[in-house]
Parts: sequence; structure tokens; C-alpha cells
Amino acid sequence: MMNRNEPARETLKKPFEYRQRLKSFHYAFQGLALMFRTQHNTWIHATVSLMVIILGFVLKISLTEWAILCFAIGFVFAAEAFNTAIEFLVDLVSPGKLLQAGMIKDLAAAGVLIAAMTAVAAGLFVFIPRLLE
Repeated sequence: MMNRNEPARETLKKPFEYRQRLKSFHYAFQGLALMFRTQHNTWIHATVSLMVIILGFVLKISLTEWAILCFAIGFVFAAEAFNTAIEFLVDLVSPGKLLQAGMIKDLAAAGVLIAAMTAVAAGLFVFIPRLLE
């Protein structure tokens, strides 16, 4: 019998398959679509991201500044995806109102808030000097 903490040997011996990799991208895009369909804050993040991108073109920011903003935008969307997954999982395993379930959801939401505040700070560092010129 296999120990629960050991990965299955069959999983470790699977050959690389392009078809499976393409399938994994399909599932990831399904998750992205689910996030946009079910999470209102995702649309807020998308709107702000679009405004940041437009402002970046208008102010002709540098390649380094683009990299900073792209990372910040991606960081927020990744945090939102993890938050959404955690919320769905908590709802699945704890359909009732439990204090711990609420705490888990609050912590996941705090992660998104931290990511968003970090992205705002990055945007301010990039745009304020340009706007003051």
C-alpha cells in the first residue's frame, strides 16, 4: 500500500505529452473565464489595468516601468484567482456558517487586498514622477 505522503510512482514516470500540456492550458483558460464570470472584483481589476495600460502608452513609460506594471497587474490577478479558488473550496467543504470558514475567506481576501495595494504603490512610483514633469 502506498504511503499517503508519497507521490504515485506512475505519476513520476509519465512521459511528456504535448496534448496533455495543451489540455492543461485549456483548463487554465476555463478557470480564468470562471473567475471573470463569477467575481465582480475581477472586472474592477481589469478596468483599472486597462486604464494603467492606456496611461502607460500616453506617458511613454520605459521598458523597465512596463515590466514593473505587468508584474503588478499579474500579481493582482493571480491573487484574485487564488482567492476565488479558496472561496469555492471553503464553500464546498463548509456550506454552513463556521467561524473558521469565514476566517479562511477573510485571509484569502486580505491576500488580494495586499496585492492590490502593492500594485497601486508600483503604479504611483511609475506614474507620479512622469505626471509631475
